[in-house]
Amino acid sequence: NASDRRRRHTLPASEFRCLGPEDAVSVFEIEREAFISVSGDCPLHLDEIRHFLSLCPELSLGWFEEGRLVAFIIGSLWDEDRLSQAALTLHRPRGTAVHIHVLAVHRAARQQGKGSILMWRYLQHLRCLPVVRRALLMCEDFLVPFYAKCGFEALGPCDVSVGALAFTEMQCAVRGHAFMRRNSGC
Repeated sequence: NASDRRRRHTLPASEFRCLGPEDAVSVFEIEREAFISVSGDCPLHLDEIRHFLSLCPELSLGWFEEGRLVAFIIGSLWDEDRLSQAALTLHRPRGTAVHIHVLAVHRAARQQGKGSILMWRYLQHLRCLPVVRRALLMCEDFLVPFYAKCGFEALGPCDVSVGALAFTEMQCAVRGHAFMRRNSGC
């Protein structure tokens, strides 16, 4: 019937893909809107976004609907047990941990479960990268339950602070062993 045909055409076509430097401005626009209202600052500024998307695009993931970015994650490799101030700006190619710098969802796409879905897809993506053993992130206390539902465990207070903001450091095991990847589509 005609209404079914119409509905089919309005469903957004979703695509998940790694981001590149050409996506930096779209990423920054979403990030700026998501974070400045809450904390007054952004985890990554435009030049830092371009930096990470040039150095390690395989550690990013964007969710596009009808060709427009609606949510993203940016990460880089880290080579220490815990995050330090240096982790905010460095990519350590010999690292086995992914530092997740930022996860942000466009304001029009919030409260729809997209952050959880994107994190699940991202962790699946990381499982396909043989070097990656775990993912690390730092978040404000109110986000701890969200990341716990995504499979992260709290490690305690983070050594990194930004202005007056204090963070909890969290980690999630990401095993890159062949037996884990056998049926995962990697």
